[in-house]
Amino acid sequence: MAEEGRGRIPTVIVDDVHIVYKIYGTGAGRGSATSALSRMVRRKASPAISEVHAVRGISFIAYKGEAIGLIGSNGSGKSTTLSAVAGLLPTASGAIYTDGQPSLLGVNAAMMNDLTGERNVVLGCLAMGMSYADVREKYQDIVDFSGINERGDFVSLPMRTYSSGMASRLRFSIAAAKTHDVLLIDEALSTGDSAFQRRSEQRIKELRESAGTVFLVSHNNNSIRDTCERTIWLEAGVIRADGPTEEIVAEYETYMKDRR
Repeated sequence: MAEEGRGRIPTVIVDDVHIVYKIYGTGAGRGSATSALSRMVRRKASPAISEVHAVRGISFIAYKGEAIGLIGSNGSGKSTTLSAVAGLLPTASGAIYTDGQPSLLGVNAAMMNDLTGERNVVLGCLAMGMSYADVREKYQDIVDFSGINERGDFVSLPMRTYSSGMASRLRFSIAAAKTHDVLLIDEALSTGDSAFQRRSEQRIKELRESAGTVFLVSHNNNSIRDTCERTIWLEAGVIRADGPTEEIVAEYETYMKDRR
């Protein structure tokens, strides 16, 4: 288990959280708006609804200045947990408390494909609460950090012309331009070359030192090792281990090797 953190400032408290997805099936017209309205009027439950218990009673405390890795096999509840901490998913039971505003950065973070990279940088920064003056000051650093202009003037082109890696690098660069209370990163460091990954890891260290807490979900165990001193291992929706990164990642790698 991670140390109790005596004397440190908690930024995220997850208390016995359960998250349940409702899956609405179709067939025999059950998925239509008309049939749904009919069931509401008759107060009749849909026989096509099933539930997936994605997270099962997890609890942990994150502290200011920590970088915490979340690892686990596919479907273990990592991204679901991040979305819940960000306030994007409701809990079926339990509670999540945060000190400050969590910001979720994922590979699917919304950007406007018909706008240029330049316009997306401006809009993304403004959406994070930065002023126009801040945007002007940080704009070139964001573009340079992302590396999207290394092979041409891509920042002047619509986002739909970008590769998935270029778009993901730009998203991270925008999010990392601001100091966050709690920054939640979902697989954003799995794209880009080794130079970009090193820049990203260094930026995460700077964010930790200047402000709050960073959570990183990644299937790249080397990124977890290089970035996080603490790691939480989720499996089948429960916390299997929580402690020093090297110890937990090594245990996870042995587990995955034995499963093959």
